[in-house]
Amino acid sequence: MILAGDIGGTSTRVALFDAVGERVAPLATAVYASASLDRLEDAVDDFLRAAQAQVHAACFGVAGPVVDGRATLPNLPWAVDAQALAERLLVGRVDVINDLEANAYGISGLASEDLVPLNKATGRPMSNRAILSAGTGLGEAGLYWDGTMHRAIASEGGHADFAPRTELERDLLRELQRSTPHVSYERVLSGEGLHRIFTFLRRRTGQPQPEWVIDAAHRHAAPAAISKAALEGTSETAVEAMRVFVSCLGAEAGNLALRMMAIGGVYLGGGIAPKILPALQDGTFMTAFVDKGRMKSLLETIPVFIIRNDQTALHGAARFAAIGLRGAEAYASANVG
Repeated sequence: MILAGDIGGTSTRVALFDAVGERVAPLATAVYASASLDRLEDAVDDFLRAAQAQVHAACFGVAGPVVDGRATLPNLPWAVDAQALAERLLVGRVDVINDLEANAYGISGLASEDLVPLNKATGRPMSNRAILSAGTGLGEAGLYWDGTMHRAIASEGGHADFAPRTELERDLLRELQRSTPHVSYERVLSGEGLHRIFTFLRRRTGQPQPEWVIDAAHRHAAPAAISKAALEGTSETAVEAMRVFVSCLGAEAGNLALRMMAIGGVYLGGGIAPKILPALQDGTFMTAFVDKGRMKSLLETIPVFIIRNDQTALHGAARFAAIGLRGAEAYASANVG
């Protein structure tokens, strides 16, 4: 029995999985609002108390950098420690990995209906891949083909410097630098990033803050309200904010594709992409994705997909644990006697 977790700034998902080799099947799942918890252990204890199951291995994908099995989360006041979790769960091994690394391991288990293609190029399946996820924050990861399977490479690329391409984006950068000297891509390509773009455009044109944004902000729902207004066309500023957001997302996805030489495919995960499908499908994203000068023809050959399955990271964490279990069993078998 495997316990898996997908720990994000908005939601904490935990689940039990049955594992046969590298294949995993969910048995029970629970979702908690991350802000309602003081620490990850609160969710784990509550879930296992209800499930009454004995765990043999566990893996948690967390939204933050992981070093030696420990992570401090940028968007949550939590510290997560693999050794402390192993002692609490009474199991020999607990893995803590980056959430995009978990997402990456989940890709191979996706069905065709879990994916929406943005670029239907054939690509090269047994080549590098990349995944970029915008939500509460921005995560990035790569996958390399080791000859038998894709293995994930964690990164904190979402915190790399935002690189403006137009005069409008340069003005956006200068505006954001007034409050935050270091402006990363996450400051632009996240839920709050969309809100920042909207605010910048509104101030640029001298508009007052709309009442509907003020009301949504009081409910901590401004990004969702701006997305809704953009998709419904009820606010010109929201429409333009979404266009800037999608163009920047396409540009950074193209950057990641080049860094990883991801001719096996680029995947968009996270909570935002499935909710703004029409904006991603109108050509703005792919125009920015391939706009890389001499590399344009290469990028045009790369398949690009939106991941619609919000359980991808959870399944990926379970698969990572299953791979670890299989390796441990193989090692034990080879060293018997």
